[in-house]
Amino acid sequence: MHFLVGVFPASLTKLWNANSMSYDKSLHQRRRTLTTAELDAIPWIRVLTPPERERAVDDLKITEASPGEYVCRTGRPVTYWFGVVDGLLKMSTENAEGRTMTYVGMPPGGWFGEGTALKRETYRYNIQALRTSRVAGLHVETFHWLLDHSIGFNRFIMNQLNERLGQFIAAREIDRMNNPDVRVALSLAALFNPVLYPGVGEVLRITQQELAYLVGLSRQRVNEALTALAAQGVIRVEYGGLRVLNLQALRAAVFTIRPIV
Repeated sequence: MHFLVGVFPASLTKLWNANSMSYDKSLHQRRRTLTTAELDAIPWIRVLTPPERERAVDDLKITEASPGEYVCRTGRPVTYWFGVVDGLLKMSTENAEGRTMTYVGMPPGGWFGEGTALKRETYRYNIQALRTSRVAGLHVETFHWLLDHSIGFNRFIMNQLNERLGQFIAAREIDRMNNPDVRVALSLAALFNPVLYPGVGEVLRITQQELAYLVGLSRQRVNEALTALAAQGVIRVEYGGLRVLNLQALRAAVFTIRPIV
């Protein structure tokens, strides 16, 4: 969740460069309607009236993105408002030298790009899948129709924008911290935001390498930080993910901080 340079395996970089255009096309071609279970995982569906829900469900589509596939590309016009039903995405940009700067990760339940959709702008960032992910999309015209007709939807979007602002302010603060334990702790806490990511629950399905991409540290540093946090009873490392035992401690960084060596 940092404004730091991310380093990715050469095999994935090669795959992205060689297939980015076909990925964008195939994601659209692979779209389908959502199952009942997938619809139930969308948090804002519950705030709609029956006519509003019918309009939204008729328009919603879902597709599966493979690791490295772009969901959104810098400079392209907005066509959908997207949400993560399952998996893990990252928001990033590239500088003039082509180096990637990662801003935030998006776990299950997270919907993103509402600011871009509101202003009908081109994207100023890339969204890529870190792992195989199911991504739902609501067409921008239906997004604006709901804004014009649904009080509940408007409240949801306002809450999203408010939480997103806080998230990016926190990301800037985390980026200036030198202690890796604190950076990992606060970055993990941000991924357990119940407003932005209600689909996460108590267990975040994420690998140490994926977390390293998002935090902007090496995998070894992340491993050391997770080990220290687990030893203090703040988290528990489980197979394929992390369980938070004390979210308040993560958010406040209330634990024994190891000296930087």
